[in-house]
Amino acid sequence: MNHVPHILVVDDDSEIRQMLADYLQRNGLRVSQADGGRAMRAMMDTHAVDLVVLDVMMPGEDGLSLCRNLRAGKHRAVPVVLLTARDDETDRIIGLEMGADDYVTKPFSSRELLARINAVIRRTQMLPPNLQVTEAGRQLAFGEWRLDTTARHLLDAKDTAYPLSGAEFRLLRVFLDHANRVLSRDQLLSLTQGRDAELFDRSIDLLVSRVRQRLGDDAREPTYIKTVRSEGYVFSMPVQMLGPEE
Repeated sequence: MNHVPHILVVDDDSEIRQMLADYLQRNGLRVSQADGGRAMRAMMDTHAVDLVVLDVMMPGEDGLSLCRNLRAGKHRAVPVVLLTARDDETDRIIGLEMGADDYVTKPFSSRELLARINAVIRRTQMLPPNLQVTEAGRQLAFGEWRLDTTARHLLDAKDTAYPLSGAEFRLLRVFLDHANRVLSRDQLLSLTQGRDAELFDRSIDLLVSRVRQRLGDDAREPTYIKTVRSEGYVFSMPVQMLGPEE
């Protein structure tokens, strides 16, 4: 029997919650509802959730805070699609930086939201099996660095921690899980940005530059992330998974 994705809709507006739940259920998805952060956490602690649809503008804990907390906790691997009433590029970028996989701006069509939910679920299912294994390992070692996949920061040989933005972490994580494979810009956009928006058509090059700076990599003669002309980028350093106590 095929798995039916379980979607959790988090919105303080009961009419919007019910409207979305009815539409998504009619289109073959299993749906639960929560009116805020407390109900969301209770549901996720007791039921397996495949994706969270999270409204940004809620009283108390807003959607951005909830998204950030999800990414720092035990449900960090669950994809998030944000609903925002603000047609503001800065807010959308902040949402992606905090770990959202996609966003839809209100007012939106239910059909568009369904398409984005299905696209995020497909991308999640496309990720290589070792992605979940490395999460359990907690640290990935490469060259002079380690990436703490739980705290989401870099560690040098002296155990000094260097924080990463959400986008930097996702890009580096994708490279480490696909070491020695050439990845095109389109592939990197799909796996890191969570959407195919025109706003981010050059963001991968900028992100690569930022991550190289974090790693102390010389862009002219890089050790870690090499440019493959007309194809994309490749992470060329061997990667080792470490257990929590190594």
